[in-house]
Amino acid sequence: MSKKKSALQENKGVSQPETTSKLSAEKIKLNRGKQNSVQEFVTKILEGNITFLSKAITLVESTNAKHQQKANEILEQCLPYANKSVRIGITGVPGVGKSTFIEAFGKHLTSKGKKVAVLAVDPSSSVNKGSILGDKTRMEQLVTDKNAFIRPSPSGTSLGGVAQKTRESIILCEAAGFDTIIIETVGVGQSETVVHSMVDFFLLLKLAGAGDELQGIKRGIIEMADAIVINKADGENEKNAKIAKVEFNRALHLYPLKESKWQPKVLTASALHNFGIEQIDHMIIDYITLTKENNYFYKKRNEQNKYWLLSTIDQQLKANFYQNEKIKIALVKEIENLENAKTTPFNAAKKLLNL
Repeated sequence: MSKKKSALQENKGVSQPETTSKLSAEKIKLNRGKQNSVQEFVTKILEGNITFLSKAITLVESTNAKHQQKANEILEQCLPYANKSVRIGITGVPGVGKSTFIEAFGKHLTSKGKKVAVLAVDPSSSVNKGSILGDKTRMEQLVTDKNAFIRPSPSGTSLGGVAQKTRESIILCEAAGFDTIIIETVGVGQSETVVHSMVDFFLLLKLAGAGDELQGIKRGIIEMADAIVINKADGENEKNAKIAKVEFNRALHLYPLKESKWQPKVLTASALHNFGIEQIDHMIIDYITLTKENNYFYKKRNEQNKYWLLSTIDQQLKANFYQNEKIKIALVKEIENLENAKTTPFNAAKKLLNL
């Protein structure tokens, strides 16, 4: 009886050329153990190498002490080549069309030969309230532009921590030759204040007909805004956008003139139809020209540096306090005393701080 042939049989695969597999194996081996030096990072970043820029930002975002030390050394050497860009902050409620606007604006700038970096301040991505990671997939054209760089923000619960890393990323992007840095706020609320503290021009995107023309004029944000752009001003919404423009203009004239001597403007735009984008660009150029002439531009940057110095000290002191082993033990005890009404919050705090 003949042996039954199995339906399962192994065919000989196509063998890889020996040289290719050997070379690949060697390359993988080399890269696995290879650590790029600080000098290598700096040289490559100054050459505009995006891979090294991304790697350096990853080091900046890392919580590993060795990575942080390396990142600080890279930042220190990149600093003399930074500060040569225009930093633009863009904010607005979710659904206002920030991604579409940034893509249209970014494409307009790159068509003029500018190099654009898009960064985000997003403390909320860790609890999934929308992240620029989604924007990266939405900005399909900008993401493939060789003169553009889009960087998702690190997710973190501390807004200050995320913002500090974004600020350090700005320095690296500037050193890599990006002359326009766009900072997007993804979360709403406190993040606007933080973004305002690291940009030269602050742009607020609004929607017409969303019922928030006057109700949405929140004093804090309006005071910070250098311009309000009513987005999605197309089709049936065009009429509403014109009405909203008049309302916002009236409201803005109630505020005293800014220290920069700039009167905030209200413009309408449709990022989808590329309408109004060029006017916004001209307006920002006018603002930068005016503030550089009256020295406000440089004064504001110096004030921002002081703010970030004090903010970093605060964060570091707080981190050191809670990492202290004595404090960790005493804190548990003091919370217990609080729950049992044996102490007051103020006495407990005083006791812990004295430690």
